[in-house]
Amino acid sequence: MMKRSTLGWGSVGALALLLIGLTIIFNYTLAGAQLDLTQHHLYTLSRGTRRILKSIHEPIDLYFFYSRKTADGVPQLRAYGDHVENFLREIAADADGKIRLHIIDPRPYSVEEDRAAELGVRGTPVNEAGSKFYFGLAGTNATNGHQAIPFFDPRKQRFLEYDIAKLIYQLAHPTKPRIEWYSSLPMSGGFNPQSGQMRQPWLAYRQAEQLYDLHTLKPNATTIPAGTRVLVLVDPRHLSPATRFAIDQYALAGGHIIAFVDPLAESAVTPGSPPQPGSTDLDRLLASWGVRFNPDEVIADRSLALNVAGANGTPRLDPLIIGLGRAQMSHHDVITSGLSTVNLSTAGYLSALKGAGTSFRPLLWSSTEAMPLATQSLSGLTDPSSVLNGFKPTGKRYVFAARVSGKVKSAYPHGAPAGVKLPAGTQVLTQALKPLQLLVFADSDLLSDYLWVRHLNLFGETINEAWASNGNLLLNSLDNLSGSDDLISVRAKAGFTRPFTRVAALRRAAEARYRAQQQRLQAQLQQTERRLTLLQTQRDHKSTLILTPAQEQQIEHFQAERVTIRKRLRAVQAGLVRSIDALGTELKVINIIVMPAIFALAALAGAALRRRRRRARQHSGSKS
Repeated sequence: MMKRSTLGWGSVGALALLLIGLTIIFNYTLAGAQLDLTQHHLYTLSRGTRRILKSIHEPIDLYFFYSRKTADGVPQLRAYGDHVENFLREIAADADGKIRLHIIDPRPYSVEEDRAAELGVRGTPVNEAGSKFYFGLAGTNATNGHQAIPFFDPRKQRFLEYDIAKLIYQLAHPTKPRIEWYSSLPMSGGFNPQSGQMRQPWLAYRQAEQLYDLHTLKPNATTIPAGTRVLVLVDPRHLSPATRFAIDQYALAGGHIIAFVDPLAESAVTPGSPPQPGSTDLDRLLASWGVRFNPDEVIADRSLALNVAGANGTPRLDPLIIGLGRAQMSHHDVITSGLSTVNLSTAGYLSALKGAGTSFRPLLWSSTEAMPLATQSLSGLTDPSSVLNGFKPTGKRYVFAARVSGKVKSAYPHGAPAGVKLPAGTQVLTQALKPLQLLVFADSDLLSDYLWVRHLNLFGETINEAWASNGNLLLNSLDNLSGSDDLISVRAKAGFTRPFTRVAALRRAAEARYRAQQQRLQAQLQQTERRLTLLQTQRDHKSTLILTPAQEQQIEHFQAERVTIRKRLRAVQAGLVRSIDALGTELKVINIIVMPAIFALAALAGAALRRRRRRARQHSGSKS
């Protein structure tokens, strides 16, 4: 018996030494290895992000400023902070040494805090002593360029990977992207012959000019210049056949295009002239890209109509000028996810053509209180509010903006149009080489100042105050499409914060029962008060109120019932707590006991199977 016991304890000791040795070996051989078992692969880098990391030529330093001790007091913020840190570590590990990650916890009034402010990471004050909470990312490249995410907003956690990938891409490609811009509207300013004065450029155009290498595309251009990252077309009219063919070739080569088409351009070229109804020069191209746009119809929306000043200065509802809120924007696209309001004027609508082979994802849409109107019927309209007379909404939602991507067909399958002379050596494409990336908007007026910005005069200086997100919509579009196809392919992921769905369901069910009983109690209280009021009015003015035995019995019955219902309400609340505690206990048992027991049994079964096979081999060997 002693020999068998000694052998058993020796086996346990040997097994313990073996586990310790395997742990040490795995720490070295499997360092950095991970298995992402989350439902939406929150810790797995997308293919686009991996390709961006592979394209880095010179080292990039990332500085993650995170006030960990401050976040400890907010469990949800601490959990998200740990998620961001782990995600940054995964990016650095996958960059083959091209990214150096620095994790910094800035102390108040420290050099690290000054460094955060210098790199563009802002701190949020947390107390009167001046302490700040930092939760942002900054990066620098070899040429002293820097980019920053001032603060990781938990509300934008779906776009965490995109924001970080964009920062890295901008550091790896620090030159301003080239933008080719064509507009039939007076966006860039210039001399106004009618007034004899200079026109100011639109604010949206000025902002784009400051951030990008902007070039004007001529209406008779025969090619889209090499190196163009984005082609912007605003109300594209008066384009020559050669220019339309050049746009077609650019799309087949996998170009990035932002198009603003409009059935009725309110922002006319000459101030005071009537709007420009009619077709744009992109009808044929849009059809080849899988987009249907009808320039003969304008959308009016009764639910989203804005108040505008009438002829006599009184406000009136204009269903042709509409304000889109969060409910009319895509929450899953980085272009529209952070916007609050976008205003449109005499906008058209878009839809996908069947069999086009491209994806069509709506970004902006109307309410169900909308209807299309004939464009020609609005050209001489003096009172837009009259549109509401006899208004008949269709109940449909009309798409105002969409993202389109995929390999497109040529609008000119037989080559260049007749009469078009191409530059020598031009290679004519008849099939798509790469997927087109297109953002198309059914309104060009949304870029005009009057729909989103106020110009205020403050001590002789003009201050621009944005009251809608139209400008940010344009900048987000340029920012997204001016990156590489890899960056554009980085999609939004599911949120990091997972709701306790079963707990929420239990709470909703209990609250429903609670609410029903509470409403019944309130109804009984009101009924009793009415009866008491009636008794008050019927009593003698010279005598006190004397209740009959039946009335006293009724009041006692109600009081007893009220006590009973209150007990039931407390029982419902107690049952809710017990249900949640039972669910928590169930999860703890599964995580602490059941799962380890399953793994232990699997290990014991494997060991028993190996021992049985070894004995079988020894038995067969002894026979031979």
